[in-house]
Amino acid sequence: MIFQKSACIETLYTELPFLERFRTAKADGFDFVEFWSWTDKDLAAVRAAADAAGVGISGFNGDAELSLIDSAQKTAYKAFLRRSLDAAMEIGAMSVTVHSNGLGEGGRVLCPYDDLSDAVKLCTMFDTLKIAAEWAETCGVRINLEPLNVTTDHPGNFLRHTRTAAELTRLIGSPYLKVLYDVYHMQLNEGSLCDHIRAYADQFGHIHVADAPGRHEPGTGEIRYPAVFAALEQAGYRGLIGYELFPKTDTKTAVRAIMAD
Repeated sequence: MIFQKSACIETLYTELPFLERFRTAKADGFDFVEFWSWTDKDLAAVRAAADAAGVGISGFNGDAELSLIDSAQKTAYKAFLRRSLDAAMEIGAMSVTVHSNGLGEGGRVLCPYDDLSDAVKLCTMFDTLKIAAEWAETCGVRINLEPLNVTTDHPGNFLRHTRTAAELTRLIGSPYLKVLYDVYHMQLNEGSLCDHIRAYADQFGHIHVADAPGRHEPGTGEIRYPAVFAALEQAGYRGLIGYELFPKTDTKTAVRAIMAD
């Protein structure tokens, strides 16, 4: 099976003005694009650029600097996530991505909440995600919960394992709440990629791809992506593959490697 591809235009095509990246990504063979934040974007211009290019928008981040595990931020978190779902509907995006901790510049974890137990963090997440899943069903916009690596890019992040994320989404049981399985993050945190795919692929709403170490295009690191893609296909995954990676040399070279997958 050839999966449809989504280009993260925050990391690819950075040599171009943002709105030009939609057309170029489509011309290079991507079916969708995705990006990180939405509050710094002109949403009408984003929708127009995507429509003109004939490319879909797979999603963007829905929680900004707010934390899903901090009960003191629960009201503010839900209010912002609601706005994010509205923004997704405005531009026709398929999903929004959420995380356990608030993230700052460069993905820095703003607070690890070492004073809170895992039980408190998980229960706080569950309560908010259960409500958010009902909103997502009404909006027709999926929410994807993403574990992040804590070894390299996001030290202090709470949600770090596929199993924890997938068990949360299974408990809530909504088709509009799934896991964003980032192969790069999970290689750094837990390994055993194909075993985790076989166990939890039914909960995957989106896949992110980058090689490790380095977070560059496939073929630059240790991950055997043909085996990963085969495991996804055999496990029944039928969603998108998002390429959230930093080109080792330049976008043109990275895109050649991506399209060769």
